[in-house]
Amino acid sequence: MTAFRMCVIVLSVLTLSQLAGAAQISSNSVLVALLDSRYTELSELVEKALLLEKLEKAVADHNVTIFAPRNEVLERELDPEFKRFLLEPRNLRSLQTLLLHHIIPSRLGQTDWPAESTQHTTLSSEPLHLSNSDSTKLAGNAEVVRLDDVYRPDGIIHGINRLLIPKSVQQDFNNRRSLRAISAVKPEGAPEVDPRTNRLKKSAPVPAGSAPVLPIYYAMAPGPSLAPAPAPGPGGPRHHFDGESQVKDFIHTLLHYGGYNEMADILVNLTNLATEMGKLVSEGYVLTVLAPNDEAMAKLTADQLADPGAPERIMYYHIIPEYQTEESMYNAVRRFGKIRYDTLHVPHKMLAQEADGSVKFGDDEETAYLFDPDIYIDGRISVQGIDGVLFPASEKTDYKKLEVTQSVDRVRTPPKSRRGKLLEVACQVLGTFGQDSRFYTCQ
Repeated sequence: MTAFRMCVIVLSVLTLSQLAGAAQISSNSVLVALLDSRYTELSELVEKALLLEKLEKAVADHNVTIFAPRNEVLERELDPEFKRFLLEPRNLRSLQTLLLHHIIPSRLGQTDWPAESTQHTTLSSEPLHLSNSDSTKLAGNAEVVRLDDVYRPDGIIHGINRLLIPKSVQQDFNNRRSLRAISAVKPEGAPEVDPRTNRLKKSAPVPAGSAPVLPIYYAMAPGPSLAPAPAPGPGGPRHHFDGESQVKDFIHTLLHYGGYNEMADILVNLTNLATEMGKLVSEGYVLTVLAPNDEAMAKLTADQLADPGAPERIMYYHIIPEYQTEESMYNAVRRFGKIRYDTLHVPHKMLAQEADGSVKFGDDEETAYLFDPDIYIDGRISVQGIDGVLFPASEKTDYKKLEVTQSVDRVRTPPKSRRGKLLEVACQVLGTFGQDSRFYTCQ
């Protein structure tokens, strides 16, 4: 242990000791137990968040249950950019909310653990779900790896394998560019479009934040867009949204989130879709990306990816030209039963419906559930993780026909020799140029 860490721990002990002397906290308190060697990183964050007084009052009023990430989780597995965000002075409230989300104001030991998924109030404004999964106890999306690790008269500490991040803190992190701060930028007017001729009229002023005049499909056409975005935003020659940076940001978020490397790889390396999305966002359009996880992408066959442009078509079908969150989609399917969203794979639509308390996409034969909601939401781009890769009904039929045709051809057509293949190619070339093929037997 370095001398610096020893100094931090000594200062922590002194601070808690002073607090104990002032508020009559016992040395056997669960707060003092946070200085245990496995949780010193968490105790440092508690001090930096100025929460000692609030926690002392909570312990004095009632027992508490603390879900504590171990040191190695905060040292090695926490995204450095996210940790830097938490430690910035202007983000003190986000750090406090995150830490208070790990504490339940009641005593909940191993014998009291709920048999089914239940919702518990935390010291933050957001509840925490506790559940059992295959004999594994879960707190939110974290696994409890050291149950009843610290047992004290005024509380219990359970060791968990990852940090619990409330949705409000994740949203603050995603919005760290502060989109609200740009409302004072004066927007430029978008040209008016004649719906009969689809030609531009003279420019007319539009309200700030209005959607672009032309549909998104016109902006996807090659060449410059006909309608600059009226929505104000940072960056760019017209002072509109910097779509390229936002797309890079959500791809980095996918990589840090884990389990979506294949999707990120296709966006960056196999298609020019990332550039296309950045252009659309810069021009004022909004997008919702349904991102299949790595397990789903691994099930794609070679035939499904063999056709030129297949990766693009697959990705376009998973992009909805609307801004939707988990809450908005779930409310829509609960209210209307089934919803058909437009996609960038024109003219195919994405079917969504409510199932098992979540949103299910696709038809009855091939479906995918909303698996990781709100991975990235910044007001312009929304990324929702799903557990399957979806295809339009017509393309699924084509793939089935292709598989049947290939299986029949393998049975009926005898394998050709190398000489037979060369003769076939030679006959095709001669026929193309109108040459006599008398030197070959072309049958």
